[in-house]
Amino acid sequence: MAQQEQDLASVAAARQILKESLEKSWDLDFAIRETGSRLDQSEQRLASLRSAIGNVASKCALYDVRGHVDRALGPAAAVLRIFDVVHELETSLISADPSSDLRSYLINVQRMEEAVKLLRDSCKLVTLWLEDAVQFLQDKGIEGDLYFLKFKKSLMILQQLQEVEENFGLDGGLLMDAFNQLENEFRRLVTDNSFPPPRPDELEVSPIPPPLSFPDSDIEKMQTIMERLTASNRLDRCLSIYIEVRTSIVTTALQALDLSYLELSLSEFDSVQNLEGCIDQWVKHLQFAVKYLFEMEYRLCYEVFQKAGSDVCMECFAKIVLRSGFQNFIKFANSITRSKKEAIKLLKLLDIFAALDELRLNFNRLFSGKSCFDIQTQTRDLIKGVVDGACELFWELSIQVESQRSSNPPSDGSVPRLVRFVIDYCNILVEDEYKSTLLDVLEIHCSWNNLEFEQGLLSGQVQRILEALELNLQTWAKAYEDTNLSHFFRMNNYWYFCKNVEGTKLGDLMGHDWLRAYEDDMEYYAATYVSESWGKLPALISEEDLVLFPGGRAINHNLVQKRIEEFCNAFEDMYKQQSYWVLSDRGLRLRTCQLIMQSVFPSYKSYIQKYMPLIEYEEDTSKYVKYTPAILESMINSLFQPKVGKYGSTKCTHLATRIKNAVTTHLPSTPAAA
Repeated sequence: MAQQEQDLASVAAARQILKESLEKSWDLDFAIRETGSRLDQSEQRLASLRSAIGNVASKCALYDVRGHVDRALGPAAAVLRIFDVVHELETSLISADPSSDLRSYLINVQRMEEAVKLLRDSCKLVTLWLEDAVQFLQDKGIEGDLYFLKFKKSLMILQQLQEVEENFGLDGGLLMDAFNQLENEFRRLVTDNSFPPPRPDELEVSPIPPPLSFPDSDIEKMQTIMERLTASNRLDRCLSIYIEVRTSIVTTALQALDLSYLELSLSEFDSVQNLEGCIDQWVKHLQFAVKYLFEMEYRLCYEVFQKAGSDVCMECFAKIVLRSGFQNFIKFANSITRSKKEAIKLLKLLDIFAALDELRLNFNRLFSGKSCFDIQTQTRDLIKGVVDGACELFWELSIQVESQRSSNPPSDGSVPRLVRFVIDYCNILVEDEYKSTLLDVLEIHCSWNNLEFEQGLLSGQVQRILEALELNLQTWAKAYEDTNLSHFFRMNNYWYFCKNVEGTKLGDLMGHDWLRAYEDDMEYYAATYVSESWGKLPALISEEDLVLFPGGRAINHNLVQKRIEEFCNAFEDMYKQQSYWVLSDRGLRLRTCQLIMQSVFPSYKSYIQKYMPLIEYEEDTSKYVKYTPAILESMINSLFQPKVGKYGSTKCTHLATRIKNAVTTHLPSTPAAA
C-alpha cells in the first residue's frame, strides 16, 4: 500500500505538470490557428495513438486501475494538441517567402521555435509518465492483455515522435530550413544594397558623393533577422555573410585602381626614383581607401550591427579591411623604408609620412578597437621606419656632399650636377610643402630619443649642407690648370647660387648678407675672368709706333698688318678654347658675352675703321684680317651655348628630371661633380 500511494503521488504530480503544459499549448494554438504543417506521417501515428489510448481506457474500465489510465489521457492529449500546432506552422513556413513578408515569417519562426521547445519538454514528461504507468500495469499482472499491448505500443509511438521533434533543429530539419531562408534573405538585403563604389577621379569630379548608408528600412530588416538568429546562436552566420559580401565590394573597388605596384619587391627596382610615380599613386590610393572605402565600411558596420554591440561591429569591420588587402599598402611603404639610401628617398619618405599624418585622425578612429590590433601594430612600425629613415638621410646629407669633394670639376666650367641638385634640393626641403613635414619628423625623432628639439635644427643642417657645397666649389676651382677657366667656373656657379636662391624660402633662410656676399663674388670673378682673358686682346692692336715720323701721317703698314694678324690669331685661339665652355643660364650668357664685347669689340672696330682704309689698296688684306667686326660680334655672341639635352629645367618643380641625370642621387657613392 505504501508503494502504491507513493506511485499515485508521483502520477498526480506529473498530471499537474502536464495540465499546465496543456493550458499553455491551448494558448499557443489559439494564437496560430491559421497556420499549417507537413507532418502527415506524424498525424497518422497520432491517430493510432488516440485510438490506442481510447481502447486502453475502455479496457481499464474493467480493472481497478482505470483511474491511473484516466490520469494519463490529459497529458497525452496535450502532446497531441502541440503536434497539431507544429503541423499547422510547418505548412505556413513551407509556403512562405521571407522576402515578401519578413515580419510574418519571423513571427512564425519564433512560434515554431516555442512550439518545438514546448513539445520537447512535454514529450519528455509524458513519456516518463507512460513508462511509469506501463510499469504499474505490469505490476498488476496485466501485461499480456491486448489493451495493455496497445498501450505499450502507443508509448513506443510517442517515443518515435519525440525523435522526430528532435530532428527539427538538425540539418535538413524544418527549423534549420527556416534559418537558412532567413540567412538567404539577409544575404539578399546586403547584396542588393552593395553598389560598386566610384573611383577616386569620379569623386573629384562629382560634387555630391554617393550615399554611404543602406536604406533605413533594409537596415531594420537586417537587424530583425539578426535578432531572430542571435536567439538561436547563429549571429556568426550573419557576420560571415556580411563580411563576405562587403569584402568582395571593397576588393573589387581596390582592384579597379590597378594596385599591381603594391606587389613589387625590393629586388625588382634599382632605385626609389624608379618608383616615384608608384609612391605618388600609393598616397592617392591610400587616401581613397581610408577616407572613402573604409570610412564607408565602418559606418555600415555600425549601422547594421549596432544592436549586437561595438565589439561585434569592430570585429566585422576589421575582417573586411584585412581581407580586402589593406596590409599590402603597409607592406609597400615598408619596402620603401628598407630600400637603399638615396637623396630622393628622403622626399618620398616625407610624402609617405605626410599621407599617414593626414590620415592620423581617421586611423585613430577607424582602427581603435582590439580587433584592429594587427593594423595598429603594423602602422606604428611603418611610421617608425619612415621617421628613422628620413632623419638618418637628412643628417647624412652634408656628409655625403663632403664625400664628393675629391671628384673632378666639369671640364667645360659649367655648374656641376651636384650644385644644381643640392641647391634645388635644399630649396624643396625648406619650402612650406616639405618644411613642416620635416620639422614634424625631426621633432618626433627627438622625442623618441629623449633629445631636445629646436626649430633651428632644420636651418642649421641646411646651412651645413651649403657650407660643404661651397668648400667643394673652392676645391674644384683650384683644380683647374687654366686660371681663366677657374674664374669662369666660379662666376658661373656663384651666379647659379644667387639666381636660384634669391626670392626663395632658402634665400630667406640664408639671409640677405649671405646672398650679397655671393653676388659680390660673382661680380668679382666675372670681371677678373674677362680682364684676364679677353681683356688682354685689345693690347695687341695698340697704336703705339705706328706713325713713321713725328707729326706726320704716314704709318707703318707692316706693323698694322702684324698687329691685326696677331689679334685675329689670339682671338681665334681664345674662341676655340672657350667655345666648349658652357653657361647654361641665358641671362648670364648674354651678360658675359656683353662684357666680352665691351672689352674687345670697340677697340677692334675702331682699329679696323682707322687703319684699314690706308692699306687696303696696297694688297689683299684678307690674308691677315680674318674677321670683320660683324663676324667678330657674331662669334662672341655664339659663345657658351649649352649642349642640347645636357641640362634640364632649373625650376625646383622639375627636381625629379634632374635627379635622373645626376649621379649624386645615390648618397653612399662618390660621384663626379659634373
